[in-house]
Amino acid sequence: MFRGLAEKWNSFAEKHVTSSQFIVFFILSNGVTLLQLILMPVFKWVFGKTALVDTAFQFLPIGMSNGVVVYMFDYAAGPVTPEGFGGGLAYFLAVQITLLIAQVINFFAQRNITFKSNSSVWKAAMWYAIAYVAITILAAALQVVYKAPIYSFFQSSFGMGMGQVIADVLTMIINSAISFWVFFPIFKVIFRQVPEESAEKIKTPVVTADSMSS
Repeated sequence: MFRGLAEKWNSFAEKHVTSSQFIVFFILSNGVTLLQLILMPVFKWVFGKTALVDTAFQFLPIGMSNGVVVYMFDYAAGPVTPEGFGGGLAYFLAVQITLLIAQVINFFAQRNITFKSNSSVWKAAMWYAIAYVAITILAAALQVVYKAPIYSFFQSSFGMGMGQVIADVLTMIINSAISFWVFFPIFKVIFRQVPEESAEKIKTPVVTADSMSS
């Protein structure tokens, strides 16, 4: 049965390259999102036990609201507020370390499994890092709009504990959805399949008589 399914899938993948890549990309992306949902509470709990909770991390001011400066990355010192802000450097590190681990795994999984790329891994990593930073900034900018209403609603509905967990999960799912739709076309560009001869040139430097004499 599995052999038959594999043959059907391979036939489909040969005829519909982009569609098959999107399906695999979707499956792997959801797996990475699940990993984030597992890691995030762990890191948040670990860093929450440290003094980093009382160390503010507020970066990139983007305006004023009711006389208060609004930051794109707003992690004020102290416990997380009903609006989802605060948590200090501990909360920031929990979020970013979770995302970093997930994205490193995602990079190699998508490159090797989804797109089966044989182009330069270092060049792809460079463009991936640039895209990751850009998407992180975009996601942070959008959080300024939706984060406070989400946290306020769920924490008032389910209490500070459970409400905050639900809001954390929903926020991470939104971030993952943003990454999902932005990364696929980027991956199509940076995770290319090049002819074997070109791939060998990328991996093995050409040695010439001039280079040996120097």
